[in-house]
Amino acid sequence: MTPEVAMQYALLIYTEPGYHEVLSEAEREAAYAEYFALADDTRYSAGARLQPVETATTVRVVDGRTLTTDGPFADTKEVLGGLCLIEAADLEEALDLAARLPAVRLGAAVEVRPLVPR
Repeated sequence: MTPEVAMQYALLIYTEPGYHEVLSEAEREAAYAEYFALADDTRYSAGARLQPVETATTVRVVDGRTLTTDGPFADTKEVLGGLCLIEAADLEEALDLAARLPAVRLGAAVEVRPLVPR
């Protein structure tokens, strides 16, 4: 029997800017502790919290010219605030891990997407 190969997934965390600022210091510390615990999970590969959307620069190449624009690609209510890369046996396991993210309980949406195998 062949051992099951884990799939890689990106957990893309979309939040309203400043969502964590309404938390008390204790609530913020508890959320950080949960993220650190997730980082210790063997299925976790990498993750990062992004700087505020105001620091974004969008790059496009149009007719051979590089154009840059301050700000995000799209003007939306929720912005990409961070991401996690995980390995999971299947989508169900990836969804379970995504549901454990503290941001989800605080109103964020998490897009779960399989990575293209290399």
